[in-house]
Amino acid sequence: MMRKETPVLEKPIAAAEPSALAANVEYAAGHTNMLQLIELRWIAVVGQVTTIAGAILVFHVRLPLVQMLQVLACLIAFNIASHLRWHERRPVTNRELFLALLVDVGMFTLQLYLSGGTTNPFAFLYLLQVIISAVLLEAWSTWTIVGITLACLAGLAVFARPLALPFDHARGIGSLYVQGLLVCFALNAALLVIFVSRISNTLRTKAAQLADLRQRAAEEDHIVRMGLLASGAAHELGTPLATLSVILGDWKRMPEFKKNPELLEEIGEMQTQLKRCKSIVSSVLLAAGETRGESAARTTIRTFLDQLVDDWKGSRPVHGFTYDNRIADDVRVVFDSALKQMIDNVLDNALEASPAWVGLDAGVEQGMLKLAVSDAGPGFAPAMLAHFGKPYQSSKGRPGGGLGLFLVVNVARTLGGTVSASNRPEGGAEVRLTLPLSAIALEQERVDVR
Repeated sequence: MMRKETPVLEKPIAAAEPSALAANVEYAAGHTNMLQLIELRWIAVVGQVTTIAGAILVFHVRLPLVQMLQVLACLIAFNIASHLRWHERRPVTNRELFLALLVDVGMFTLQLYLSGGTTNPFAFLYLLQVIISAVLLEAWSTWTIVGITLACLAGLAVFARPLALPFDHARGIGSLYVQGLLVCFALNAALLVIFVSRISNTLRTKAAQLADLRQRAAEEDHIVRMGLLASGAAHELGTPLATLSVILGDWKRMPEFKKNPELLEEIGEMQTQLKRCKSIVSSVLLAAGETRGESAARTTIRTFLDQLVDDWKGSRPVHGFTYDNRIADDVRVVFDSALKQMIDNVLDNALEASPAWVGLDAGVEQGMLKLAVSDAGPGFAPAMLAHFGKPYQSSKGRPGGGLGLFLVVNVARTLGGTVSASNRPEGGAEVRLTLPLSAIALEQERVDVR
């Protein structure tokens, strides 16, 4: 005989607040952009080594090699330190990106100072820093970078020694300076295309995630309003339901009804449906947290599902039902009425679409509870599948339709799970619920069910 478990107060961990999630999205985008800057800095190191070697060995340009290599060593050391700091997922703010770009501008300015200042054709690579800052940084940071690069150029024009190159522009493409300009343009264009495209993809991803969070916040606000309305209605319905229960009990004992078996049967059916209404009202109040001590109870995953199926079949006009519980390792979990109501909603929708047959398949794969509810109805319309789980998206053609699946999707999302739907090849529809057991497990242990 199974021992009844005592109620407990454990509840599944709630989802993070939308504001915290939005901050995480911002930080994740900043981290990705910082990694892009580190990669770009390594390319700059390789480019500087190649340019210095080519200028000295091929074109025999006299450069202060020792000082330039010292600056290059500082740049390498800074990039190694940046990689060690940011290789893991850490929050990256606008200020940190701004400081990283300032270091890049400073190192590049030192190299230009040692190699001709504004007479060096690679001075136009300042534009790369400005454009990247315009894409990555806030407005004040970008304009600060613009002002600093302009000041650096002006300082180089005043203090840097000109590069010992013949400015023979009349030779056209044969001029060494013109060739340097062409190489500088090619580098600018290639790096901008590659990295600005990547950064733009990151920004688009961030914008899509923020839009999803805004939609989620609006849906959760909608749920809160619905919850307040449902809680108020549940309070109001309590008294008339209790009155009807008393009246039906009195009718059942009256001689006039005792002599009529058909009326007694109808009264019994009315009492069954009334009991179901009272159960729904109690579930609403439990979900609202008004009877906190009874809203969650220790159980096991198999026991919970088996009991849910028995209760559901006993309170609905179910004609054909297939239940396959393939969970081999029973796990102690804590469930509340919201989760039970979520599964009941999916089963109710399937029963309404297919009164003749409904199927429920349950299993656990890689720590995820997977439930599949199938029916033999007409299936989902393409427009319904495209907007599955959105409020007021329903094929029932009545006001308020679609709210059941809307609540199902949001309860599953709160638990860290997902809900998806599709049409079965043999006809009908299938709704799949996936929930992490870690979000609902009470303790990590197996239970031997005999």
